[in-house]
Amino acid sequence: MKIYRTLEEITEPFANACVTIGNFDGVHLGHQLLFSEVVGRSKRCGGISVAITFDPHPLQVLRPEGIKLISTCEQKIELIEHAGIDVLVIIPFSMKMAAITADAFVDDILIGTIGVKELVVGYDYAFGKGRTGNIEFLQKQGKEKGFSVTVVDALHKDGMLVSSTKVRELVAAGKMAYARNLLGRFYQIRGEVQLGQQRGGKEIGFPTANLNMDREDLIPKMGVYVCQVVCAGKCYGGVLNIGVNPTFGEERLVAETHIFDFDQDIYGKPIKVNLLRFLRSEKKFSGIKELAAQISEDVSQAKTVLKEQYRELSLSCKEHFNR
Repeated sequence: MKIYRTLEEITEPFANACVTIGNFDGVHLGHQLLFSEVVGRSKRCGGISVAITFDPHPLQVLRPEGIKLISTCEQKIELIEHAGIDVLVIIPFSMKMAAITADAFVDDILIGTIGVKELVVGYDYAFGKGRTGNIEFLQKQGKEKGFSVTVVDALHKDGMLVSSTKVRELVAAGKMAYARNLLGRFYQIRGEVQLGQQRGGKEIGFPTANLNMDREDLIPKMGVYVCQVVCAGKCYGGVLNIGVNPTFGEERLVAETHIFDFDQDIYGKPIKVNLLRFLRSEKKFSGIKELAAQISEDVSQAKTVLKEQYRELSLSCKEHFNR
């Protein structure tokens, strides 16, 4: 997949460009339907499949409180590439971009820069200053300016509308199985392993790989999860605690993962952690002995869950490394 991080990098319009556009936060099943439609149409017309997105997310610029993102830009790129898109255009979003009218966006960007011949959008998509570029506007523009417009209907799964908003709600509530059903994969956090207090192995008996978490990001319900860890070219089972270590009177939010059957030094190295199931809320224990006993119970429960999901997890791991 070819990636353009500014419009200025595109020197000429793409041949028979089949285009979709959106924020694609989380790249959930609804987004994947858009990509599938675009890829299929591009193959039928011998053209190029193009996805247009924005970084940062427009709401991070337009709303002072921002938005809790499901995926990083890096993860979004990986997932869009996995969907088979030929070209990804990442437009830097700013107040200047927000001021562009819908007419100018169609004329200057979609037609002039991208060369759109077919446009695929979600049922609720709108763009341009004041979000005036809605479906009706696009359909009228397409008829006047020579590109087709396909609208993909809303997708429902397990009685829920598949949307980024719903995924955020489920993740914040620790409902990982439901979130997975809407995402089409496990919800994942990632980052470089940080040096922590180092009491996990020395004092408690369960060494952990620690990831710092920003409270401005989407934070899953605080507590303990069964997880799958992708590290150093392999997948491992584990238990993850997201919280502030109340037993030790700390306040810094951190994600601590005890990785099963693992003894490598990975400080400063990247890991990815898939959240499978919420086990319990974080609580304050009377001391290290009681905490260690509870972690031992968490590990036992996690291994039972991992055994039950062994085949599914093996396929997930294989798919990850085949991307």
